[in-house]
Amino acid sequence: MEHLKKINMSDREIMDAKNGIAIRESYGFRDPVVKKVCDKFVKRSDVGYEKYGSTLDDERRLKMKGLQKYLNDAQEELMDAILYIQAAKDELQDLSEEALIDKFKHDEEEI
Repeated sequence: MEHLKKINMSDREIMDAKNGIAIRESYGFRDPVVKKVCDKFVKRSDVGYEKYGSTLDDERRLKMKGLQKYLNDAQEELMDAILYIQAAKDELQDLSEEALIDKFKHDEEEI
């Protein structure tokens, strides 16, 4: 694998070469938001592969993880997402309060 990196192949290209994938299908996007999300999925998949050395499809086909574990993982990820949403809402509230305080201070200076 190191010899492949020497010829400037990305980790994804190396993985494709190992799996016999010669050409990766390319998609056009009408919506740049959709493209951004798809790009993030690919990057996230690459991170997972680097971290665990397998794909979700490998886990499923090779019975590395059962349905209960998939459901637990999804539940934990959604619980984390709720926490991130709350933290973001709290941050937005703090920013709004700071903006009001700054506006009040600025208005007082004009009087």
